[in-house]
Amino acid sequence: MANQTILPNYYNGKWMIADSGEKLEVRNPANGELISYVPLSSRNTVDEVANCARKAFSEWRRTPVTKRIQYLFKLKDLLEENLEKIAQTITDECGKTIHESRGELRRAIENVEVACGAPLNMQGYNNEDIATGIDEIMIRQPIGVAAVIAPFNFPAMIPFWFMPYAIATGNTCIIKPSERVPNTMNIIFELIDQLDLPDGVINMVHGDHRVADAILEHPEINSISFVGSTPVAKIVYEKAAKHGKRVQASGGAKNPIILLPDADPEMSTRIVADSAFGCAGQRCLAASLAITVGEARKTFREALGEKASSINVGYGLDESVEMGPVITQQSRSRIESLIDEGTSNGAKILVDGRNPEGPAFRGGNFVKPTILEDMQPNNPLVRTEIFGPVLSMMHAETVDDAIKLINSGDYGNMACLFTSSGASARKFKYEAEAGNIGINIGVAAPMAFFPFSGWKDSFFGDLHGQGKNAFEFFTRQKVVVERWPDTWTRTF
Repeated sequence: MANQTILPNYYNGKWMIADSGEKLEVRNPANGELISYVPLSSRNTVDEVANCARKAFSEWRRTPVTKRIQYLFKLKDLLEENLEKIAQTITDECGKTIHESRGELRRAIENVEVACGAPLNMQGYNNEDIATGIDEIMIRQPIGVAAVIAPFNFPAMIPFWFMPYAIATGNTCIIKPSERVPNTMNIIFELIDQLDLPDGVINMVHGDHRVADAILEHPEINSISFVGSTPVAKIVYEKAAKHGKRVQASGGAKNPIILLPDADPEMSTRIVADSAFGCAGQRCLAASLAITVGEARKTFREALGEKASSINVGYGLDESVEMGPVITQQSRSRIESLIDEGTSNGAKILVDGRNPEGPAFRGGNFVKPTILEDMQPNNPLVRTEIFGPVLSMMHAETVDDAIKLINSGDYGNMACLFTSSGASARKFKYEAEAGNIGINIGVAAPMAFFPFSGWKDSFFGDLHGQGKNAFEFFTRQKVVVERWPDTWTRTF
């Protein structure tokens, strides 16, 4: 679906051509075909977008919350009606399979549904007679203009971790999609344009890191929601805080899983493989480190090797394909170089997915499922986020040793345990230092009414995306203490 024109921005209720002549190609990672061009908007454009969002805020915050959520009910219906079209666009520009794209959009819709609970979830609380004749209440008010800087790996879902909650609570919103996958959000904004929202409530500006910098520094923007790599998340957190903004910045991950000898072999193998190689390993909850304990090493080494070798890799619009390409040629080269680095430091290749051959892979950015075994704690790959379809395997003698390995890492996004022992599961839940825990679950992705937690270098901030955390992040608490003496009443 090649489009030779440059994608427009959307702000103040209108489609707008970017003021910069700079642009980037957007290509299908499965075959290299040109999809569209994305503009690299200027700082002046960011200024225009921020000012129109600020102007819209004063009226939008006065719109009753029961009316604000009506727009979200309509948006949910439009997303449902256009689910297949959006899912195909995700697959075309992001590379994931059509099944994964449909699942991603389901999670986006789920967040719209939860945000519709704003009338209840943004309520405050009160006490009468905290002193004689004096009452005290806490109310929640919107913070202003909220900005979302989104990553490439979930072009539909991750903006919806934030945007529905922002507008439901009375804020206006600016979304900067990843310049690698801009078409998905453009299609979604075609639906947003049908909502008849007041001008300036939801806006979109395309661009690269320069647009992100302008957003972080702009005085009219009050909050930043970011998802990306840890080095960039740190920069976003520091710069946004320096400019007085509320920040939630999700970073990278090195998600470990522990396989105990009493884990169900067939079920665990299937789930671990899905976790490691789903979305070509390009998700912040992908399993990237498998730690076998005791006799589990022999069982799962062979089973995971066979499973990885059997995964059908190709263009994700084919319903039979189980894994697609990585996002760019640069990503493919980086992943392959990290595999080389791991082996040069002592790891052995159990399954090698580099340089796949055949006409289905020509022109695409394909790395097939790869497993590295005999990984030692001092191997740099143990602490490096690969962000590709590579699973590293380590061994520990006891579950305590395995938990120590997990807790010694820099990241804390997810950790999972596979076992049939309730005692082992309880110990793991209690001691593992990660914000999302899975027990016989390979991708511990929280439902939209729970926060997407992350610890250590996987998250910078205090309040996470989704659920009650989202309602708290996008509102400020105001405490009112009041007294109305009877004598004043009688005077009038």
